[in-house]
Amino acid sequence: MDSCRSRPCLILPEKAAGEMYPGSTNGSYGKAPRLLSFYLMSPSPQVRAPAVAGLFYPGEPGELRDTLLQLLAEPRPRLDRRPKALIAPHAGYAYSGPVAASAYIELTGMASAVERVVLVGPSHRVACRVAAPKKNLFETPLGPVAIDADLRHRAVREAGVDLSDRAHAGEHSLEVHLPFLQTVLTEFKLLPLVVGEASPRYVATVLEAVWGGPETLIVVSTDLSHFQSYEEAQEMDGETVASIERFSERVRPDQACGCRAVNGLARAARDRGMTIHTLDVRNSGDTAGRHDSVVGYASFALCESLDPLFAKQREESTAEGNSLGGLLGRLQWEW
Repeated sequence: MDSCRSRPCLILPEKAAGEMYPGSTNGSYGKAPRLLSFYLMSPSPQVRAPAVAGLFYPGEPGELRDTLLQLLAEPRPRLDRRPKALIAPHAGYAYSGPVAASAYIELTGMASAVERVVLVGPSHRVACRVAAPKKNLFETPLGPVAIDADLRHRAVREAGVDLSDRAHAGEHSLEVHLPFLQTVLTEFKLLPLVVGEASPRYVATVLEAVWGGPETLIVVSTDLSHFQSYEEAQEMDGETVASIERFSERVRPDQACGCRAVNGLARAARDRGMTIHTLDVRNSGDTAGRHDSVVGYASFALCESLDPLFAKQREESTAEGNSLGGLLGRLQWEW
């Protein structure tokens, strides 16, 4: 089957397994196996347990919080517009975490304004069209995130989205985003959608059904090229970024494992007259890996028409939690 699943990005090649995180020989974070064992030994029919905690990101809550703070603290230029949608990568935090953080830092200053997140990413393990989970909670080491049952029902009723816990059970492309969202937002409900064999038109139809207003954020998850040399990846990813910037619906699986979600968002965004801003483009050779076989990453923010009130609030606000320094200070105090 020619799908985004045909381009593996779940696990790095065996020869690179020890590189998932520095100092690790099995790709794991310290105490995570014990934490994962707890989850696996305490199943709940209503809870989707984390599948890659301790592998793609730290499984111990304190270490995970520290990692997120470090990633978000990296100095970056900021947009003066409110993002309606983000595109961000989903590899291990040591590799794609800095690039994902370039997207999530754009949410500071709007933490309390976002009430729900539609999180869309590729299905790497299970063949499907577009599937939402039946379960009502997604768990991470930072705690549970509630599924928006009303929005899920709308997606099923208006766009024919399937319900499948199996499609979500082992899928990492959505899970790795949750700790970022739990960090930069105050409280939100979630609609996670995995995308397999689906046309841009259909994905756009699904997104339109759950688009909502400023209270709803859309996040699309994708990595770029896989296992090219550093130089080849730079050239290939540059072409892919250019395609995404012009809202092309023809991004291929070999260019981005989340191509179908990206292409669907491109269709919806173009129809709505949105603008797109490239925030960060790097590969694993830039962040933590070797140069002979790399994976590419990029992050983008998509904005609707400029909201003058939000722009004024963002410029003038010095309230704690509305600036990067305030965010980090608040998190350090709470944790």
